[in-house]
Amino acid sequence: MQELRKFVAPEFVFGCGSLNLAGRYAINFGAEKVLIVTDPGVIAAGWCGKVKDVLDAAGIASVVFSAVSPNPRAEEVMAGAEFYRSHGCDVIVAVGGGSAIDCAKGIGIVSMNRKHILQFEGIDNVNVPGPPLICIPTTAGSSADVSQFAIITNLEERVKIAIISKTVVPDVALIDPATTLTMDPYLTACTGIDAMVHAIEAYVSSAHSSLLDMHALEAIRLIRANLLNTIANPTDLELRSRIMQASLEAGLAFSNASLGAVHAMAHSLGGFLDCPHGECNAILLDHVISFNYASSEERYLKVGEALGIDMRGMAAKNKRTAILQEIAELKLASGIDKTLRERGIHISDIPELADKALRDPCLVTNPRRFNKRDIEVIYAEAL
Repeated sequence: MQELRKFVAPEFVFGCGSLNLAGRYAINFGAEKVLIVTDPGVIAAGWCGKVKDVLDAAGIASVVFSAVSPNPRAEEVMAGAEFYRSHGCDVIVAVGGGSAIDCAKGIGIVSMNRKHILQFEGIDNVNVPGPPLICIPTTAGSSADVSQFAIITNLEERVKIAIISKTVVPDVALIDPATTLTMDPYLTACTGIDAMVHAIEAYVSSAHSSLLDMHALEAIRLIRANLLNTIANPTDLELRSRIMQASLEAGLAFSNASLGAVHAMAHSLGGFLDCPHGECNAILLDHVISFNYASSEERYLKVGEALGIDMRGMAAKNKRTAILQEIAELKLASGIDKTLRERGIHISDIPELADKALRDPCLVTNPRRFNKRDIEVIYAEAL
């Protein structure tokens, strides 16, 4: 018997040109003045301007809030909520990667619930849904455009917090692979591996289900088959579309099955270092799999098959080694080759990192139970 499972996802339109539907959807939501949440890089790439033009053509006024860091900060969310209020906005359009989208989600939360964003940390702590939210992702990895997660940095505590609530699921995602053509190779690698981690953690999550497994495994297949070629051929729109689809499928899986120890530890690490989320995930991925493996061996073997590993006739211990080696080689081939020590982490930092990771809600659905010492050992192995 299947256990009860819920599946939450926004309406989404996938394909080149979907960005041009922003005006139509804003009209459907009754927009009179739209807040566009983006960042300086997306403005420089031209995507914010294209969205503004689409809204202008539909007769909808808009203002732009772009004071968003690569890891969106609580202070930026609060400033954005005040900007939304003072300009009399009624709909939010997020244009960018996970940072802009998560900041937009936070702005919506604060605008309707009138509390500081850090007060909503955890699961189901957002009582009132935000205003209509249209997401236009410009990276292929975070899946924030389809998820019920918002990740915000608490600068004072140097940690990322997770806000998990169906009220933060966007109303519509316009997923246009053409927007990813302006990503540089390292961002392509980091976001692609981020999507891979989403898919793997969702598949082995204690909240997995057959409804989600198909999305998780297909995401792994698509990333393994296309990520390196995409990095090597950045203007190939067909390759970009495949990675964008992988990000979408991974997002549908993890938004409903949740995540695990890789993300719990990466949130702690990313808040401490203020470095790219996908890079944090990549550094930790194989170390966490090694720890988890015995608790979910059959599922990790399916992950290995999705990675294209031929394990016929292999001894059980060799299968585990092959999976870990395949992931390590994919990371290196993608150009993600840093260790925690090279990123500035010292052995003395590990207890603090472990304390924060242990409080992260993503740890709840990890297939193996963790204690602080377990987390410390994994961080140490990744030094």
